[in-house]
Amino acid sequence: MSKSLSFRKDGTFTIVQFTDLHWMDGRPEDQRTREIMERVMDAEKPDLVVITGDVIYTGPVSPGKKECEHPREAFRDAVAALEERGIPWAVVFGNHDTENRISRDELMQTVLEHRHTVTEPGPADLSGSGNYTLELVDAEGRPAANLYFLDSGDYSSLEQVPGYNWIQRDQINWLAAESARLNPSGQAEKLPALAFFHIPIPEYQEVWDTQVCYGHKYERVCSPPVNSGLFAALVEMGDVIGTFCGHDHINDYSGTLHGIRLSYGRATGCNTYGKEGFMRGARVIRLSLGEKDFDTWLRLEDGSAALEQPIHEPDTQETN
Repeated sequence: MSKSLSFRKDGTFTIVQFTDLHWMDGRPEDQRTREIMERVMDAEKPDLVVITGDVIYTGPVSPGKKECEHPREAFRDAVAALEERGIPWAVVFGNHDTENRISRDELMQTVLEHRHTVTEPGPADLSGSGNYTLELVDAEGRPAANLYFLDSGDYSSLEQVPGYNWIQRDQINWLAAESARLNPSGQAEKLPALAFFHIPIPEYQEVWDTQVCYGHKYERVCSPPVNSGLFAALVEMGDVIGTFCGHDHINDYSGTLHGIRLSYGRATGCNTYGKEGFMRGARVIRLSLGEKDFDTWLRLEDGSAALEQPIHEPDTQETN
């Protein structure tokens, strides 16, 4: 049974998206990451925090560097600032969370130890760990919006397909069924929904190439080489108004494709690659009761809010 969260009396619900913390063992870069998280939460006072993957980094390191030797402890430390503030939080896993020393199911057990998490392991027979739905209700307890969480996996398991994994067909079928369950046919109109996952889907490149976007693209879209059809399912479902991912640390743009706004978070973690002058931070998402839209902005490491981002116009010279 999914847990419910409530809109405020003023009709708003605010989400802070942290992504790619890459926490390892409490080294100075990790402490700086924590300070950013604290600064953002204290400024925005969110109703929910969502971490879109790579909470910890368990992958290989450069010669002479120390690996993450205790992933469970690293995860607990990474979310300690959230727990201390008593803010409900949800997580999806990324490709670096379970590379070594821990499995996804084991890490999920660590997640579930925490008092303030609203994360759910999801159906055991689905691909991945942590495919689940959270329902938002209004002040009277009536259904008002939904949040979908999907495990985008790590690396392709097919020898002939290199690169990152993709959201699998069984996950997409489950998601469509969840949408139908939460929006019965007799309902006047579908409740607005947001979807969260770690690895961007191929349409993140398409929206940059074909639509007006807001924000920065300083690296390629590192999506799976296979398009598994998630975006087509979202369009057909008709309730999802926005998707949010991480993975690419120096992309933070947002653009609308076929009625769905595709957004990157702003990379939060300091223990990983970045770009000079491109501050770490977080994306803030605000839903308003009864509206099929959302406001979004960035809160940066120095405490400032980036309420507007640079406009990117698609290349209109390209023709079919």
